[in-house]
Amino acid sequence: MAAWIHGEIEQSMATLYDTLGVHAHATDEEIKRAYRKAAMKWHPDRNHGAEDAAHAVFQEIKDAYAILSDAEQRKVYDTVYAEQMRAFEAQLSRRQRAQAKREAAARAADEAAYAEMVSLAMRFADEGHNRDVLFGVLLGRQCEPQRAAQIADSVAALQAARREEAQAAQRTKDAKKQAKARAAHADTATEPAEPVEATAEASTAQTNQAAADHEAPQPKRAYRAKRDESASETHTMHPASTLSNLWLQFLNGLRF
Repeated sequence: MAAWIHGEIEQSMATLYDTLGVHAHATDEEIKRAYRKAAMKWHPDRNHGAEDAAHAVFQEIKDAYAILSDAEQRKVYDTVYAEQMRAFEAQLSRRQRAQAKREAAARAADEAAYAEMVSLAMRFADEGHNRDVLFGVLLGRQCEPQRAAQIADSVAALQAARREEAQAAQRTKDAKKQAKARAAHADTATEPAEPVEATAEASTAQTNQAAADHEAPQPKRAYRAKRDESASETHTMHPASTLSNLWLQFLNGLRF
């Protein structure tokens, strides 16, 4: 589009002044000198073998000089040319906007088609199909071969990268679980054991308590225990008192 616009502008800018090779504000003398020079260059007699082309250019030079050498005609030409240029620029602007709109619509349609092909390739890749299958599916959907190959390559590479990433994440997760299990096992193995003596004492105390509970004294046994306790107390009394008690027991025995 840019080349076409450039050509249109160049064609519209080709004025009578350009034909003679002078600027738009050239003086009458400058226009006359430019005409003589151009006429000599393009005169058919001076262009052997290209007389027809030279004659056409020579005629354009003569027509341009006829208008620009006349002050009234030059003024009219300048006015008309300015109006024509404004009209042409407006027309050119409309053409440019229309062309830009068409190009934008074409780009949008192309992008939509590309996105559809990518989505299709992704769906087949998710199902586990390889690159060649993706390429064939895209060709079957009337996708241009070069684009189909590009999409298939990109989608296949993306899926491979995703699988590798998922595998790496799973390996990391498994490694963390194993490390946690090893740490828990190590903590259990290094727990301090109870002292052997304390354990033995606790076991003995439990055994004695069980025996005592099992052999709880009955009333008769309680009486016997109380009598034994009294006898023990009697034996532990003062020797004189003990002897007196024995003498009294002896006298009581004689009475019977």
